[in-house]
Amino acid sequence: MTHAAPDSSVDPTYDVSTPLDLDYYGVFADVPDEDRRWWQGARDYAEGLEARMSRHWERGEYPVDLVADAGRRGLLTDGVEVDGVGLETMSPLAAGLVNMEMSRIDGSLATALAVQGGLALRTLAYFGSEEQKAQHLKKLATAETLGSFALTEPTHGSDSVSLETSARLVGDEESGHYVLNGAKKWIGNGASGGLTFTWARVSGGVHDGQVRCFMVDQQTRGYRAQVIEGKYSLRAIHQALIQYEDAEVPAAAVLPGATSFKDASKVLFATRLGVAWSAVGHAAAVVESALNYATQREQFGKKLGQFQQVQERLTWMVSELTSMQLHVRQAAERDMAGLLTGPQASMAKYHNTRKARAIAQTARDMLGGNGILLQNKVARHMADIEAVHTYEGTESVQSLIIGRDLTGFSAFA
Repeated sequence: MTHAAPDSSVDPTYDVSTPLDLDYYGVFADVPDEDRRWWQGARDYAEGLEARMSRHWERGEYPVDLVADAGRRGLLTDGVEVDGVGLETMSPLAAGLVNMEMSRIDGSLATALAVQGGLALRTLAYFGSEEQKAQHLKKLATAETLGSFALTEPTHGSDSVSLETSARLVGDEESGHYVLNGAKKWIGNGASGGLTFTWARVSGGVHDGQVRCFMVDQQTRGYRAQVIEGKYSLRAIHQALIQYEDAEVPAAAVLPGATSFKDASKVLFATRLGVAWSAVGHAAAVVESALNYATQREQFGKKLGQFQQVQERLTWMVSELTSMQLHVRQAAERDMAGLLTGPQASMAKYHNTRKARAIAQTARDMLGGNGILLQNKVARHMADIEAVHTYEGTESVQSLIIGRDLTGFSAFA
């Protein structure tokens, strides 16, 4: 039987976005119904958004309306305790599954979740006063108010403990105010309106020399933020370079529970596992693209999936994806049992973002020239994985955290 040769004058298109739910070991087969409901809610939210997000990514546009939509659906809370403001609290497993699903669709959407819920909302929930939480917690959880977490500085990334942004106390700590000076960089939502949770070193008062967190309204005089341009990763969310120039905030802007850099680290520890989940979503997306493509693309008279080398590559990618799934499921179980340690969260991120990068590289190669087209989604995910690999602590920092835990010796400078 002979097959008609494809018409060489027609540029074929490929459906690479069909969800395949690749779970070779059934890692998520026994997910409780309540957690699965959240997972399905994230999929329902994201259905049909992929093409739109690809356009936003290409243009460098931030679709804030989609963030608000996710907030109205309760998808931004990231496992933070919000029962007290009339919203449902997700389990750590549900939060991870939502993060994974959002990342499978688009990394910028997932990063908006991480910023809004994982960082800003969590900071207020952990360290805010009852009055501050009553006023702002629900608005942040639903994205009625956008929130940002300002720790990283232009000259202090991995060594953020050395932050130089200052908060000078004027008057007393009850009725006075603080004057903020300094700069922050890579701050998601930092130029999008709303509240910026700013970490700064205090001068004056009983907290002199300590690192504290300030809830700064972005309309504050002396707060200047500009969107960072020229990114090739996470292009559909805006990150900002912020300048504080004698920005005055009242004493009531201080989060009373945040009194040291260790408190900032507590937030980052809680979100680090979310990054590992995000890596699973990105990896699943590119494996889906590669497998869908292999069953549709023809070369040398047969489907790519019929070639031995292609099957070997697909097998390798799925095996690596499976190892990533095992990491996050086990870590989530330990988190729910109260047993997850900081180094274990670092291990999940260290392992999963490394694997996601390698999988994306192989998938891009499998798609050949079509792999660099945004419509085939691998290139977008491949670029976004680079940012995920870096934020919430670089690979080098994660390895030093794990190494210190293994040896008892700190290799930090």
